[in-house]
Amino acid sequence: MVDILHRIGTTTATPQELYDALTTVDGLAGWWTEETTGDAGLGGKIEFRFPDGGFVMEVEELRPRERVVWRVVGGPDEWVGTTVEWDLRQDGDWTILLFAHRGWREPVEFMHHCSTKWATFLQSLKAQVEGGDAAPSPRDVKIDNWN
Repeated sequence: MVDILHRIGTTTATPQELYDALTTVDGLAGWWTEETTGDAGLGGKIEFRFPDGGFVMEVEELRPRERVVWRVVGGPDEWVGTTVEWDLRQDGDWTILLFAHRGWREPVEFMHHCSTKWATFLQSLKAQVEGGDAAPSPRDVKIDNWN
């Protein structure tokens, strides 16, 4: 199994602000995809739609201001059964987010694409919580034929 790992730091957001952006439909729609629906509470399912498809995540863990975990229950075969983990902590004036998309069976080309897209959406999240201009789908950075 292989994982996608990223780290971002925000200067003006608190762990609670990041947590809210990860645990509310409006927060998620503000930085990842405008077409976000569902129940972001523990045990709920969130649907994320993009021009070329989408994903369904089941919320497995919520620890306010500290951790969010989703299990992918719908979407491309490469994603189903993987987990998406968000760990938050305060470090001085910074709020640190450690991101992991865990459990890929193998590092296929689509995983490389997804790693790059996760990085662009994490920058969108950073912009949102720092008061800048987020770029959720369909306004995100286009990188190749998968978008």
